[in-house]
Amino acid sequence: MEPVRRKALVDAALRVIGDHGSLAVTMSDIARQAGVSPALAHHYFGSKEQLLIETIRSLLRQLRSDTVAALKAARTPRARLSAIIRVSFHADQFAPETIAAWLAFYAEAQRSEETRRFLVIYARRLRSNLLADLKALLPADAAERIAEGAAAMIDGLYIRQSLKSAPIGIEASIALTEDYLNALLATASPSPRREKERPHRTTQGQMT
Repeated sequence: MEPVRRKALVDAALRVIGDHGSLAVTMSDIARQAGVSPALAHHYFGSKEQLLIETIRSLLRQLRSDTVAALKAARTPRARLSAIIRVSFHADQFAPETIAAWLAFYAEAQRSEETRRFLVIYARRLRSNLLADLKALLPADAAERIAEGAAAMIDGLYIRQSLKSAPIGIEASIALTEDYLNALLATASPSPRREKERPHRTTQGQMT
C-alpha cells in the first residue's frame, strides 16, 4: 500500500496547492484531501517540505516520460521539435491545479535552493531537447539562439494560462510557437550537418 498512498498524497498535494494558489498549505490539508491521517502523511514523507519536493519531482517525471514517448514517435528533427512543443502544452499540463502548482513552485524557488534546483533541471532539459534537433537543421549559433527563444516562448505562454481573464488555449499556444519556429527556420542558413532531415537516433535519454 505504501506506493499507492504516497502517490495519493502527492496527487492530493497538487490539488490542494492548486486550490490555494500557493504552497501555504498544511500537511493536515493535504492528508484530508488524500483521505488519510496527518500522522500517516508524516510517516511517509517526514515533513510537508519533503512532500512538496516529491510533488515537483512527480511533475518533472511525468513531463519527461511524455517527452521521451513523443520523441520516439517522431521521425525527423523538425518532427521532434513539434513533439517537444506539443508535449509542453499537453492537456494534463494545462490542468488549472497543475498551472497553479508550477507558479507556486516558481515563487518558492526565490526562497528554496532545492526548489530552484529542480526548476533549473526543467529549464536545462527543455533547452537541451530543443537544441539537439535544431543543431541538425542549423548552424550552432543560430540553433542556440532559436532554442533560447522557443523555450522562453513556451514558458511565457504557459505562464499566461494563470490569467483567468485572458487564457490562451492549447492549440493556439502550439500554433504561436510553431509560427515562431517556422519563421526563424525559414530565414536561418541550413546546417552543413543537415541531411534532408534523415531520421537519426535522439539523445533524449542521455540528456534527461
